[in-house]
Amino acid sequence: MPTDIEIAQAATPKPLVEVAAKIGIPADALIPYGRTKAKLDTARLAVSQRSQQAALILVTAMSPTPAGEGKTTTTIGLGDGLARLGKSVAICLREPSLGPCFGQKGGATGGGHAQVIPMDEINLHFTGDFHAITAAHNLLAAMVDNHLYWGNALGIDPRKVVWRRVMDMNDRALRSIVTSLGGNGQPVETGFDITVASEVMAIFCLATDLADLRARLGAIIVAYRKDHSPVTCADLKADGAMTALLKEAFEPNLVQTLEGNPALIHGGPFANIAHGCNSVVATKTAMGLADFVVTEAGFGADLGAEKFFDIKCRKAGLSPKAVVVVTTIRSLKMNGGVAKSDLGRTDVDALIRGCANLGQHLENLARFGVPTLVAINHFVQDSAEEIAAVEAFANGHGSRAILCRHWADGGAGTQELAQAVVELVAADSARFQPLYADALPLSAKIETVAKEIYRAAEVVIDKAALTKLRRWQEAGFGHLPVCMAKTQYSFSTDPTVLGAAQGHVVTVRDVRLCAGAGFVVALCGDIMTMPGLPKTPAAEAIGVDADRHITGLF
Repeated sequence: MPTDIEIAQAATPKPLVEVAAKIGIPADALIPYGRTKAKLDTARLAVSQRSQQAALILVTAMSPTPAGEGKTTTTIGLGDGLARLGKSVAICLREPSLGPCFGQKGGATGGGHAQVIPMDEINLHFTGDFHAITAAHNLLAAMVDNHLYWGNALGIDPRKVVWRRVMDMNDRALRSIVTSLGGNGQPVETGFDITVASEVMAIFCLATDLADLRARLGAIIVAYRKDHSPVTCADLKADGAMTALLKEAFEPNLVQTLEGNPALIHGGPFANIAHGCNSVVATKTAMGLADFVVTEAGFGADLGAEKFFDIKCRKAGLSPKAVVVVTTIRSLKMNGGVAKSDLGRTDVDALIRGCANLGQHLENLARFGVPTLVAINHFVQDSAEEIAAVEAFANGHGSRAILCRHWADGGAGTQELAQAVVELVAADSARFQPLYADALPLSAKIETVAKEIYRAAEVVIDKAALTKLRRWQEAGFGHLPVCMAKTQYSFSTDPTVLGAAQGHVVTVRDVRLCAGAGFVVALCGDIMTMPGLPKTPAAEAIGVDADRHITGLF
């Protein structure tokens, strides 16, 4: 059986001009990056004013497990399925980070016969967007240290510099460092986050145009003075140069699926440590061109979907029409207590126990007023009894479960799901509303998410974090939404607690104000903003063959 990369490399891409034409993108609006990738020149796009009529479909998932759920694969498969029904469709995905590609999780281009291509180029460097974001972020860090070196006219307290550095790689050794040693300036305790956790990444994904991008960059708080007053990026006059570094990257990227359908891939923060969605500019561009826009949000619905609704949709004025929740028989059984080595055996009892995880996600999604469907991502060992049990469970929770074979059959394997999405959109039953109001205090927003989505019995916020929240509330930032940073593997903050965790304690150890992005990050439990590599990194298997083809990349 061919691997994902072998399937992708064997495909014959359609001319990108033809792919673009499917949703009305003219050839002169394409800025080619090689033969199979392009930036969109949005200034040349005659995007219509029908964006409110475009049906925005979110694909999310149950809590992820090592068994794999296939959320991106399902997003692509659903898009191809809608195209087979004759619908005008665009797929909006997040860009892959190099960290997971060389680590453990893998890339973000789908799998089997539901992929975007060129998968190797998309997973490795793509059009350089993440490098531009890294450079812009670290330029600001360099200008902070340079300001301290040359006399500190802004009165920055070196102990209160909050702007860290970033790189797009998993490197735990850089989590905590001291800079400016050896007489090269004022030593500062700092560290590195992964690029996708950068506030610049969040700003990149939430900004609506270059002017908004620069304004948001300028509002970044990099440090505080002794009197707790903030020092911003604009104070350091770094916002213009950062915008210049991001100017080309800010245009959405266009590629295609294996079936030749358009996919806009742009931005890519993780949903466990950031807000987990692709860029607003790509989503709104797609909604102005296609009738159906299928997008994804990272990890399980407790993280990605909640942030999609409470941050992205709230800030961008989006109203999704339907949600597709991806599940697998394997992952449900794992949540029901079956070891990974035994997942190939039929076990309906364990499956039903594991369905509690799916059920809790469905109940949570109902709070946002958007109707749901369940996509069962098919594996060959799934039994008819197990599939029937999931279908019955979904029906009992006001949803409908549909078996999908897109990994093996591409868009042909999602025809039933695509038709169900069309019917759900036509029913016009979505009444979207965020989980909490803007006016709710910051600490109360954190408690609302923890108790209503994670089902915690108690929320314990560190005393120093509470002081920060109170100070930000008084400074006029209380209207901002919260972005919870938490393990993706459990409803709780303990990654080993599977199923439908309830009655646990969520501990918030620190909070970060992202004034430019427009949200407050709450760091819960032991979550890290710089991941580490596993004992055997995926990088060990990746290489280049004699024909210059990438090998070992999934």
